[in-house]
Amino acid sequence: MTKRVFRVGGRSLLYLFLAVWAFLQLFPLYWMFTFSLKNNSEIFTSNPMGLPQNWLWENYAEVFNRANMLRYFLNSVIITAVSIIIVSLLGLMATYALTRMIWRGRSFMRSYYMIGLALPIHAALLPVFLILKRVNLLNSLWALILPYSAFALSMSVLIFTGFIAGIPKELEESACLDGCTVYGIFFKIITPLMMPAVSVVAIFTFLQCWNELLFASVYNPEWRNRTLTVGIMGMTGQFRTEWGPIGAALTVATIPTLLIYIILSDKVQKSLILGAVKG
Repeated sequence: MTKRVFRVGGRSLLYLFLAVWAFLQLFPLYWMFTFSLKNNSEIFTSNPMGLPQNWLWENYAEVFNRANMLRYFLNSVIITAVSIIIVSLLGLMATYALTRMIWRGRSFMRSYYMIGLALPIHAALLPVFLILKRVNLLNSLWALILPYSAFALSMSVLIFTGFIAGIPKELEESACLDGCTVYGIFFKIITPLMMPAVSVVAIFTFLQCWNELLFASVYNPEWRNRTLTVGIMGMTGQFRTEWGPIGAALTVATIPTLLIYIILSDKVQKSLILGAVKG
């Protein structure tokens, strides 16, 4: 009887802790959503935490109609999606070449890729700017896609290397005996087995590209090529700022992050389990 009481009490404490933790994690989302439906008076004085007294849905209409947020949102989606595709494909190909193929200079190239992990992305702000200016890529979406992809490649190779080590080489040898080429082995055998790792790389790349501000503000100063983060920053006024529309823009910018997590969370959990088993 005593053991049962302790077991029930321990489970209740665990559920209570998890409920408090869930509240702490979800409260910023609740606050941001209610923040987006208020005016400055409610936000700063009369009602900072509660539900809006007047639900100002026009804040969202103002974001999309007057602040060009739809254009900035589409720019961010294009830049992020193309960067994820490039990083995933090139990272997989580089990892396969570095781990499964034997060629001169392989050790040097593996070390060369890992050096990229020690280089902060913003430390290369000026050199990358000069390169993009020389090749006439400033003020274009490619001015962000190429640097984002390049700086995310090292992390993708590191993640893929840990996962590809758990794939038996006998699978490739059997496919080779059956007449499969190197490209066939890569695309038909290696790539499908690496999809959990691709999900992890996609999330890392998405967060890096979607939330980045410095490169986006320096390399694309023209309004038509701005990303969502730069557009939100530009909504602040010199003498007065309406914070409700800014909250609406932040909510819109957060929705893709939540959707990516919901869609890919299952594969990420599977990848963590596989990594634990391999370790």
